[in-house]
This record gives sequence, C-alpha cells and structure tokens, in this order.
Amino acid sequence: MGYFSTDDDNFLKIPRITYYYEEKIPSQTDEVTPKVIEIFHTSCQNYGTRKIKVELQKCGYQISRRRIGRVMKEEGLVSTYTIAQFKPHGSTCNESKKKNELNREFRQEEAYSVVVSDLTYVRGENKWHDICVLVDLYNLEIIGYGTGARKDAQLVYQGISSIKVELNKIMLFHTDRGSEFKNKWIDEALETFEIKRSLSMKGCPYDNACIESFNALLKKEEVNHVQYLDYQTAKLAMFQFIEGWYNRKRIHSSLGYQIPQAIEDLIRNTA
Repeated sequence: MGYFSTDDDNFLKIPRITYYYEEKIPSQTDEVTPKVIEIFHTSCQNYGTRKIKVELQKCGYQISRRRIGRVMKEEGLVSTYTIAQFKPHGSTCNESKKKNELNREFRQEEAYSVVVSDLTYVRGENKWHDICVLVDLYNLEIIGYGTGARKDAQLVYQGISSIKVELNKIMLFHTDRGSEFKNKWIDEALETFEIKRSLSMKGCPYDNACIESFNALLKKEEVNHVQYLDYQTAKLAMFQFIEGWYNRKRIHSSLGYQIPQAIEDLIRNTA
C-alpha cells in the first residue's frame, strides 16, 4: 500500500495543518493541565491566565491564555481576584503644609529613592487589626511593616523601625494625609536620617495609588478568604504573605514578571 503522499492527503480531504493540530494538541493538553493546576495552587489560587502563561513559558510551554482559561474552567480553578474587595476605613486628615513631591512618579530607577507607606486592616478574633507597610517603588519590595491593634502613629513608627537597610539610603518618604503619619517620633526619625517628606493632595487617593494597589492585592490574595482566629494568627499570616509569598515568589507584571527579591539580589551582586 505504501506511504502516504500528497495525493493521499488530497484524497482524504484533510489539510496537512489540521492533521498536525489533531495529532499534537490532545497529548499537549494532557501534559499542560496538571502544570496549570500546579502553578495555580502554588500561587495560593491568585494567578490568572496572564501570569500562569508566563510561568508556563519558563517551563518551556508556549500556551495561549485562551487555552489556559479553558483548562481553568474545566478544572474549576477560580482566581481570588474575582472576589470583591472591602472598602477601607476613613481617616482624619493631616493638615501639614508639606507638598506632593512624588507627583505620581511611581516608577523609580534607583533603589530606596522613594518609599511609600499606608495602613490597612485585617480582621481577627472579631476585632479589626491593622498593618502598616512600606514599599520601595524601585522593585515594589515591602522593606518594612508593622502590625497592631490600633491604627496610629506607633504602628507607622514600628514599620519604619523594621526596615533592615540603613535609613539614610531612603531619599523620599511618601504617604497620604492620614493623621497617623503626623507624629513627633516619625518627624524626628525622618529629620535625623535626612529623608525628604511627601504628602498626597488632600482628598486625592490617586496620589498614593501605588500603595493602595498593594492594599487591594493583600485583601484579594489573602485577607478576604481567610478567617483569623486571633491577633497572633493574623500577625503570622501577614509575615508569611509578605516574606514567604509577595517579596520572594510572586511575579509582578509591572516588573516585567519578575520577583521583587530577584531584583534586590541583582542590586547586591552588582554593587
């Protein structure tokens, strides 16, 4: 009977491209599906099709987001980003005459040139607890944070005190006008290390959108779908989220799908 020829293909009315598609795709799907499931659960059920595609590419798979979405639908994988976020509490205003020195320049080319900070809340033991985070805009790494039962200046000071790098490396400290950022301890610390101050315009959340974005991320990826038994449980969960996930494993689209810690390691190796 012999081998198939071009005439045989025409006789069967099967375009060559269709033959290869039907032959290869099913076996590839069988191989990719468990990989998609693994990446999804490794990301703590946070990654959607875009980031799963990036992680698959690192493993040598060239898979479209449409196919990844189909696999996720078939396997019942729903990203936590489908959950609506809570609205933050209101805060009294800091009437300081300090200006908005950052001016929404959220992309920085030098480490520690700008550190932004904000507070958000976590519920545990039927009470609200708060967390203050400080983010380096260069690589979006959380370089310091504090947790406590009260949303006040002490919590901000705790966050500043937790920063491991020398504070005089920080050039600009930017926050909104929450009253918790107006305190003698904080002012003296910034003055001692010659850190310039920047405050958002009154009533303008967009001036601090970079850190508000982290707050939303924290709610969507961790807080909204976890019930903390008490303050210590919530505190440990924040540590695990920041140090075990956000800084060291989570890829960021704004960083070219890199990890904050990877960029920090590159700085140290080239220093």
